[in-house]
Amino acid sequence: MKEEIPASRKLGADQAAEIAKGSSKVYVAKGKKLDLFEMKSSDLEEVVEKMLGPTGNLRAPTMRVGKTTVVGFSEEAFGKVLL
Repeated sequence: MKEEIPASRKLGADQAAEIAKGSSKVYVAKGKKLDLFEMKSSDLEEVVEKMLGPTGNLRAPTMRVGKTTVVGFSEEAFGKVLL
């Protein structure tokens, strides 16, 4: 792990956009739904909107493995990214 950001440090839309821009794929888990965004062809605003929770902060947990980012908890996405 290169960087760990504590939950007390809130990340908003600007930081979410930077994370998305630096990714080739972004998985966003919300409840049982899992969205996959290929960043070459996805609308950045839509991706950022999905990455943010109801308070306007980046959903947790968020992790980046290589150029793939996973936002929110999803056993399916974690399995695809980590295995």
